[in-house]
Amino acid sequence: MVKVKFCGMRRLEDALDAARLGVHALGFIFVKASPRYIAPEDAQEIISQLPPLVVRVGVFSDQNEQEISAVLDICDLDALQFHGQESPELCRLFAEKKRIIKTFRVKDESFLDEIPKYNFVDAILLDSFHPHLKGGTGKSFNWHLARRAREFGIPIILSGGLKPDNIKQAIVEVNPYAVDVSSG
Repeated sequence: MVKVKFCGMRRLEDALDAARLGVHALGFIFVKASPRYIAPEDAQEIISQLPPLVVRVGVFSDQNEQEISAVLDICDLDALQFHGQESPELCRLFAEKKRIIKTFRVKDESFLDEIPKYNFVDAILLDSFHPHLKGGTGKSFNWHLARRAREFGIPIILSGGLKPDNIKQAIVEVNPYAVDVSSG
């Protein structure tokens, strides 16, 4: 059974509705430039009211160790999603404490060369590349590349342009561990 992650939670009602629908994980975006940004204190207010089996994911992009640690001091997160150009070293710093999801923005097959550097992460999230946006683009990418990424043996979370009219096909073609929906 493919798991489902909703990203960009900002309202308690939405988070509780998602949990009631059986969503496996909820993403809270701690990137101030994002329109889906949520302050850590507001996120914790939602997190504290979620059912215990919903995975709480903090989404970060090119933030330093201190910024991430400051959020962790406030929020009870289960996993960290690194959505920028974070080094393997930075990701590894948090891997002993939290589950790690590393995002790769898929433009072409060159991202495949980077995956082995992150062989310690719990999952990789594949999102469509956009030169100015880091997620929430509403655009899909060549799912053949996602199938190739599965060869590394790390669970795949498929993202990027997933909508009601294509999500079934995406699941059939890629067979991901999970799908991540934000703008779709």
